[in-house]
Amino acid sequence: MDNPKPAVPEPEEEASSSEVSFAEILLQFEREHLAASGRALEGVVVAMNDDLVFVDIGRKMEGVLPVAGFRDAAGALTVGKGYKMLVTISGTTAEGLYRLSTLRVEKPKDWSSLESAFAGKRTIQGTVKEAVKGGLRVDVGVPAFMPGSRSGARDQAELEQLIGKDIECRIIKLDVADEDVVVDRRVVLEEGERAAREKVFASLQEGAVVKGKVRNLTDFGAFVDLGGVDGLLHVADISWHRIAKPADVLRVDDEVELKILKINAANHKISLGMKQLTPEPWALAAEKYKQGDRVKGKVVRISDFGAFVELEPGVDGLIHVSEMSWSKKQRKPSDIVSAGEVVEVVILSVNPGEKRVALGLKQALGDPWEETVRKYPAGSVVEGPVTSLQKFGAFVELAEGVEGMIHVGDISREKRLNHPKEVLNVGQVVKAQVLEVERTKRRFRLGMKQLEPTNADQYIAEHKPGDPVTGRVVEQSGNRAKVELGDGVFTWCTFAAEAEKPDAEAKGTGDLSSLTARLAAKWKSGAADSGAGGEGVRTGQIRSFRIVALDAAQKRVEIEPAG
Repeated sequence: MDNPKPAVPEPEEEASSSEVSFAEILLQFEREHLAASGRALEGVVVAMNDDLVFVDIGRKMEGVLPVAGFRDAAGALTVGKGYKMLVTISGTTAEGLYRLSTLRVEKPKDWSSLESAFAGKRTIQGTVKEAVKGGLRVDVGVPAFMPGSRSGARDQAELEQLIGKDIECRIIKLDVADEDVVVDRRVVLEEGERAAREKVFASLQEGAVVKGKVRNLTDFGAFVDLGGVDGLLHVADISWHRIAKPADVLRVDDEVELKILKINAANHKISLGMKQLTPEPWALAAEKYKQGDRVKGKVVRISDFGAFVELEPGVDGLIHVSEMSWSKKQRKPSDIVSAGEVVEVVILSVNPGEKRVALGLKQALGDPWEETVRKYPAGSVVEGPVTSLQKFGAFVELAEGVEGMIHVGDISREKRLNHPKEVLNVGQVVKAQVLEVERTKRRFRLGMKQLEPTNADQYIAEHKPGDPVTGRVVEQSGNRAKVELGDGVFTWCTFAAEAEKPDAEAKGTGDLSSLTARLAAKWKSGAADSGAGGEGVRTGQIRSFRIVALDAAQKRVEIEPAG
């Protein structure tokens, strides 16, 4: 029997068969997709970009996960190509890729699985079905109730957003007989947060630079969220320059870059710093500021002992109260400068090791001593108030910060004083003559009595050159003799010839009036004492002279023998 030939289908029949095959394939694909949805699948990371992680789940299409879920506190990725994970399919994207979610736990399949999970306090997976009075209805293999307070939602709107989503929870009540199951999501979230914090905490290292968000501000610092754990940014570590409070430079939700200064593993405390990411100003202070430099700065703080001046952010210098004024008067720093004032100062010393700069305000204002010396040379007359009285003398202010001293013996000619307070008072304005300027000791020596008229002043005022006068020889040296013209008025006279022996008439210690009378009688008779044949000069002798010159400034009288 001949084998029959196979029937050749007509074109229409072949096309129909192809359509059926394609439909079956599509149906099979959809079935596989639906079967895979909600079921744990093993995936392998194959690629990543800035937004997504691409995962091969063994299907014709890849799945995607948000990349944000795989970054640590510092922003670094925690997965790479080849990383394996359990995922579930939650849908598809507009590009036709599977939308995935990570899966940590599985949904119980029967009551025995629920009992095992309850006894072991294990976390299970559930699907939120609907909102009911007081909470949510959750499918955990059997219907379960989740109280709103244990949902982890902060309000009703957030609670309703959980409907239709897969969640992780823990059984907190299980009654098989009554088929009563109560689950708790909040405890799982809290444990997850703690675990995340531990993971983040373990990934942090001292010295590392991290990014964070300001979560809260206080007077002493700012708390910064580092991706699940908080660190404290102390106010002193925000900036190198002094700031009153963190709110002056930071705001809540600010994104900041910081350096981890210290990690305390025992109490999970993290100390952060912002200023440590910028150069420390003191590192260059020694090179930038030299002794003797004149600089400007702002007064930022005043204390009892001085004022702090900000030379630049992070570098403050101190003007000690003793360097604020040349005056010796006791003054408070607040009497001289005020906070916020910009002042010019002189660098006195720089100590980078101790972070100290000594400044001088009075040096920038100029030393009044030099100006006073130019203004009041020796012999000039000054006027000023008495600033203090001591047993040895009185101090007089000549200029701001410059005083002169009047010795007690130079105050008055009238009488000997035991203490300046006998004739002077503090604050009394007096006139005095500059007797001496001692530059090395920065001291003026003054005298008041030197301005009082002397006997020499009166004598000079009463005479003129050419006047005949008489005087008594009080001292002799060769052909020169010291002559007393009046009480306390002395001068020297040079005689042409050597003194001759005294005549008997002038011997003895007769009184001045008798000697003057005898001398006048001799002069009237034409006798000459200083001539070649006249009477010689001797101590105590009364003689006639003629005034040659008078110098009131120098209190000097020049005479010559009469005859």
